[in-house]
Amino acid sequence: MTKTEATLENLASRGKFNCLNVKDYAEQLRQLAEQKADKGDAKKRGRFFKALGDETRQRILGLLMDREMCVCEMMTALNMTQPTSSHHLKILEDGGLIQGNKDGRWVFYSIRDRQRVSVLIDAAVE
Repeated sequence: MTKTEATLENLASRGKFNCLNVKDYAEQLRQLAEQKADKGDAKKRGRFFKALGDETRQRILGLLMDREMCVCEMMTALNMTQPTSSHHLKILEDGGLIQGNKDGRWVFYSIRDRQRVSVLIDAAVE
């Protein structure tokens, strides 16, 4: 019996769940994880929440809710360096919250789904 199975056996003996065979129950748990906790979806949600989980990125979203901006405008507004700005913008892009549109030497960023982001920001403040 593995250490994990021993822990499950201990929980079962305390009446935390009913099972006849701990090994079968462990397999059921693994199958449940395959069905309900898909790694791809979890990774996508992780990128999304990482993008929202930083004060600077929240401030960038606030600026972009007003209008489309290039990196230099955000750098000026938030008193950031170019590498720091690019770092935060990349995380917001990876999270699916913003998109960049190249125009010559400049990249202009905008909110990908304004209504969705607005609802999230409003919910976070309440």
